[in-house]
Amino acid sequence: MSVITNHLPTAELQALDAAHHMHPFTTNDDLAKRGVRVITRAKGVYLTDSDGHEILDGMAGLWCVNIGYGRAELAEVAARQMTELPYYNTFFMTTHVPAIALAQEIAKLAPEGMNQVFFAGSGSEANDTNIRLVRTYWDEKGKPGKKAIISRKNAYHGSSVGSGSLGGMAPMHAQGGLPIPDIHHIGQPDWWSEGGDMTPEAFGLARAQELEAKILELGEDSVAAFIAEPVQGAGGVIVPPSTYWPEIQRICDKYEILLIADEVICGFGRTGEWFGSHTLGLRPDIITIAKGLSSGYQPIGGSIVRDDVAKVINATEFNHGYTYSGHPVAAAVALENLRIMQEEDVLGHMRNVAMPAFHQGLEALTDHPLVGEAKYCGLMGSIALTPHKATRAAFAADKGTVGYLCRERCFANKVIMRHVGDRMVLSPPLVITEAELTELFKRARKALDETYALLQEKDLLHAA
Repeated sequence: MSVITNHLPTAELQALDAAHHMHPFTTNDDLAKRGVRVITRAKGVYLTDSDGHEILDGMAGLWCVNIGYGRAELAEVAARQMTELPYYNTFFMTTHVPAIALAQEIAKLAPEGMNQVFFAGSGSEANDTNIRLVRTYWDEKGKPGKKAIISRKNAYHGSSVGSGSLGGMAPMHAQGGLPIPDIHHIGQPDWWSEGGDMTPEAFGLARAQELEAKILELGEDSVAAFIAEPVQGAGGVIVPPSTYWPEIQRICDKYEILLIADEVICGFGRTGEWFGSHTLGLRPDIITIAKGLSSGYQPIGGSIVRDDVAKVINATEFNHGYTYSGHPVAAAVALENLRIMQEEDVLGHMRNVAMPAFHQGLEALTDHPLVGEAKYCGLMGSIALTPHKATRAAFAADKGTVGYLCRERCFANKVIMRHVGDRMVLSPPLVITEAELTELFKRARKALDETYALLQEKDLLHAA
């Protein structure tokens, strides 16, 4: 069977999409007027759209295509599994080989003492699982009052009702009655935007200590867990100051608060280690996984659970699960993805080739008049756009106005960079080469130049 390369003209595809397809996080009426971008195929780090334009994907899809596009091995494994066992559930005292093998492999890679996996179909589902896991854990421990979960403002933990409540995105909370009860939020460790005159180290400590203040406010016997990404991804690649995580860990230990590390983005190599918990020295009780687990080739997610927590959960009937928990095709593809990453030493390539070039490329952009700082961890990074570097000023225009203009100039220059407010973020495939990174930053700089000229033309280079 050949790949379908013939298709309707772009305008007809756009009209059909507008007529029938509702997009996530989109004003669909606006999208219908401008016309959606239709992606038709991909290979390596490049996408091709319906007009034949080749675009360098600096975001690895949605932070997920870690081994790049077009790996035939994953398609072959999926086809073989579909022929052998296309589906069966893991309810009713049954299992299947792909789920068993994948759970074992994840346990090998996870931090020490984390040997149990509860599968889901996405990171959102996994974080919904985590809400019930931690509350059930404390119920079984004889502390049913420990229900509150503390998260952070501007965190992203998914978009279902439960996971969207855990996240701290104000526009999401404005719709649908979020957050649900017993979810609380503290400040994020974003020194650039919120640190004022404090040093990064002092600011990191202060933001971590907000957790202790919130625990004391709610009452230690009321708090079940704290959830956070090792590095905030969708929040703008917020790399916390060095003082932040050690203090968070101290507080969780002191008050017997379960620590949930949401590694949907950070997990499976993105930070240069198998998990961001390894990179940043966390000792989580639960790790949320998805995205890089299958490099996005199949929808799959899950929760890796520390042994002592799993022991408590496993002693009772946990009335929770999903039709597609541990789906055999998704599990088989994820297992093959992990095999490729290990056999091809993708992490070694990152450390020796990709990360040095990526970090150097980001740092080089800080000489641009629009760029105030570069932050990075592994192969996730961001640059802060500002009208005045010395004061870390925000733009007078509505937040995100400049970022959106820059994102559009990136697309015009055939490179995908995402904007989060007025930060531009990058998360390329882990297999990206030095030459491809050189091309990425060449296109990014041209986009920044064009953005700067546009801001001058529109008189938007004013500080708030």
